[in-house]
Amino acid sequence: MPSTINEYFQLMPFLIIGIGIILSVVIEISSKSSKEILPWFSIILFFATALYSITNISEHAVLFGGMVEVGGKPAIFNFIFNLGAMLVVMSSIGYLKKYGTYFGEYYILIQSSVLGMMVMAGSKDILMIFLGLELMSICFYVLAGINRNKLGANEAAMKYFLLGSFTTGFIVYGIALIYGTTGTTSIQNLIDNFGEYSSNIIFVTGLILFLIGFSFKIAAVPFHMWVPDVYQGSATTVTGLMSTTGKTAAFSVLIIMLTSIFTLNSANIFKPYFSAIAVLSMFFGSIVAISQNNLKRMLAYSSISHAGYMAVGLAAANSYSISGIIFYLAAYAFMNIGAFSVISIIEGENDSRTDINVYAGLNSKNPVLAAFMALFMFALAGIPPMAGFFGKYYVFVGAIESNLTWLAILGVISSMISVYFYLRVIVFMYFKDAEENFEIEVAPYSLSSVVISGVLVLMFGLFPDMLLRLITAVVSL
Repeated sequence: MPSTINEYFQLMPFLIIGIGIILSVVIEISSKSSKEILPWFSIILFFATALYSITNISEHAVLFGGMVEVGGKPAIFNFIFNLGAMLVVMSSIGYLKKYGTYFGEYYILIQSSVLGMMVMAGSKDILMIFLGLELMSICFYVLAGINRNKLGANEAAMKYFLLGSFTTGFIVYGIALIYGTTGTTSIQNLIDNFGEYSSNIIFVTGLILFLIGFSFKIAAVPFHMWVPDVYQGSATTVTGLMSTTGKTAAFSVLIIMLTSIFTLNSANIFKPYFSAIAVLSMFFGSIVAISQNNLKRMLAYSSISHAGYMAVGLAAANSYSISGIIFYLAAYAFMNIGAFSVISIIEGENDSRTDINVYAGLNSKNPVLAAFMALFMFALAGIPPMAGFFGKYYVFVGAIESNLTWLAILGVISSMISVYFYLRVIVFMYFKDAEENFEIEVAPYSLSSVVISGVLVLMFGLFPDMLLRLITAVVSL
C-alpha cells in the first residue's frame, strides 16, 4: 500500500491536470461566472504543475509496470508544456473578446491538450504515446476551428483534421509492424534489444513509418503542407500553443524512440532520414519566409526551419545534441509564444492587422511592445547572446561531434538567410513611418504574458548553463 501511495504522489503532475479538467467542466456547467473563473483557474493549474515538475525533477521513476516515466526528462517537458500553456491562457483573456468568441471549452481543451502532451513525454510504451498523441491532436483540431463563424478557422480546422488523421494512419501502421516483429509495445524492451531488432527489415520499416507520422507533427519538410494555412487561420493564441508546446511534445517522442542510439551507442540507422529532413526544412522554411508579408505565415515558415535545426540534433543522436534539442525547445517555446502574444495584442477584429506593414512605426505608438517584439525576433534569428543562439550552438556542436560538420555548416548558412526576415520586422518597427493610425488596446494579462516570455528568453540567453546543466543531468536517465 505505501508503494502505491508513493506512485500516486509521483504522478502528481498528471493528477493535478486531470482533476483540474474535471473541476473545470463542473465550473463551466454550474457557474454563471465561469467566463471569469476558468482563465484564472487554468493559470493556477498550469503554474502549480510546472512548479511541481521542475522542483521534483530528480525524483526519477518508472511506474505502473513500465508504462509511465516521471521525473527526469518528462519533468523538464512538463515544465515547458505547462508554463507555455499558462502564458497562452494569459494572452487569451483579452484576445478572445477581440476574436469575437467565448466558449468555456476553450480553456478545458487547452488543459486536455496539455495532459495529452504530458502523457506523450512520459510514455514508456508505444500505446501510451498513441493515447497521448490522440488526446492532444483532437483538442488541437477543435481549437483550430473554435470560432465556427470564421471561414478561415473552419478551413484551418478541416485541413489540420484531414491531414492529421491521414498521418495517424502512418503511426498506427508503424506500431502494428513494430509489435508484429517484436511481440511487445514496451519502449524499454525496444531500447534494450535495438541492435537485434534493427536487423529486421519489417521492424525498421515500422519504425520509419512511426517517424514519418511524427515528422508531420514537428512540421518538417516534406510533411509541412498544413502549417501555413492552419497557423494563419487559427486564433493567434491557439497558433502560439500549437507551434510551441505541440512541437515540443512531438520532439519528446522522437527523443524517447532514439534513446537506444545515444545511450547504448547503437548504430544510428536513421541518420540519413533526419539529415535529409533537416536540410530540406531549414532551407525551405528560411527561403519561403522571406516572401511572406503576413506575420503569422512568416512565423509558420520560421517554425518549419526551426524544426530543421532541431532535426540536426536527431541526426547527430548523441547525448550532447539531445540536451541541445531540449534546451532549444525550451527557448523556442517562449520566443514564439512571446511573438504570438504581441501579434494577438496588435491584431484587430476579423483577423485584421496581421501584416508586417501594420508594424511600421510601432516604436512611436507603443515602445514597450516594439522592444519585446524586437527581442523575440533577435532571439528567433539566433543572434547572441539570445537564447535562440545557444539552442542552435548546442545542436550544431553535437552534430560536429557526430562527424556531421557539413550539416552544421548548412545550418549556419540557413540561419544567416533567416536573419533577413526577422530583422525586416525590426526595420519596420523602428525605421518606417506608420501607414495607418489605430489604437492599440493592451490588456494587462496579455502584456504580462509578453513580459514573462521576454524575461525567460533573456534568462536562458544570459545564463544558458543554468538550464543546460539541469538538462544534461537527466538526459542519460
